Amino acid sequence: MKSNATFISDISKKEFPIADKVSAKTIRNPILALIQNDYPDFDADKFLSLTELNMYREKYISNYLLVEIGELTNLETRVIGSLNEDKSLVSTVEDEAGIRTFGQIVADKVAAFGGSWKFIIFFGVFILLWILANIYILLNKGFDPYPFILLNLILSCLAALQAPVIMMSQNRQEEKDRERAKKDYMINLKSELEIRMLHEKLDHLIMHQQEELIQIQKVQIEMMNDILTRIK
Repeated sequence: MKSNATFISDISKKEFPIADKVSAKTIRNPILALIQNDYPDFDADKFLSLTELNMYREKYISNYLLVEIGELTNLETRVIGSLNEDKSLVSTVEDEAGIRTFGQIVADKVAAFGGSWKFIIFFGVFILLWILANIYILLNKGFDPYPFILLNLILSCLAALQAPVIMMSQNRQEEKDRERAKKDYMINLKSELEIRMLHEKLDHLIMHQQEELIQIQKVQIEMMNDILTRIK
C-alpha cells in the first residue's frame, strides 16, 4: 500500500511527499551556502524537498560556469537545461541535421566531382580529343586551330567558375566542423557537470544512509535499555 505521508518544506512552506524529504545535514556545504544566502534561517535541523534541492544544484552549476567561462552562452544554457530536464544531449545534437539549400547541394557535388580522379581523366581525354580533332581530322583549319584560343577560353571560364564553387563548399565544410566542435563541447561539458551532480547525489545518499543507521542504532539502544530495565 502506497504511503501518502507529506511534510512541509522549511524553504517554500509548501507540502511535498515524504519520499522527497531532504535534511540540511546531508547537503554539501557549497549548495547549503547558496540556500542559506536566500534563507538565512535554514540551518542543519531544517528540511527541504528534492525538487528544491535540484533547483539549487542547478544554480550552483550555473555559478560554477559563470566563474569558469564568464557569461553563459546559448550552448551552456542548453546544457544546463538538458541536465534539469534529464534529456540525452547526444540524441538532441544528432537530430539537428542542417537542411542544405539547392546552391549548397550543387556546390558540394561540383566540389566532390572537381576534386576526383574521374574529373581529371574525363577532362584530360576531352582536351586530347579536342586537340587531335583540330590538328589531324580538321587539318588545323577547323573551328579552333592551333594555338587553340577557344579551348583556352573554355578552360579559363571553367577555372573562374569552379574556384568560387569549390570555395563555397569548403566554407560550408568549415561551418560543419565548427558545429561539430560546438556539439563536442556541449557533450563534454554535460559529462563534466553530470559527474559533479553524481558526486553530489552519492554524498547525499551516503550521508542519508548514515543518518538512518544512526537512528536505527538509537532505536536498538533504547530497546536494549528497556530489556535491561525489565531484567533488573
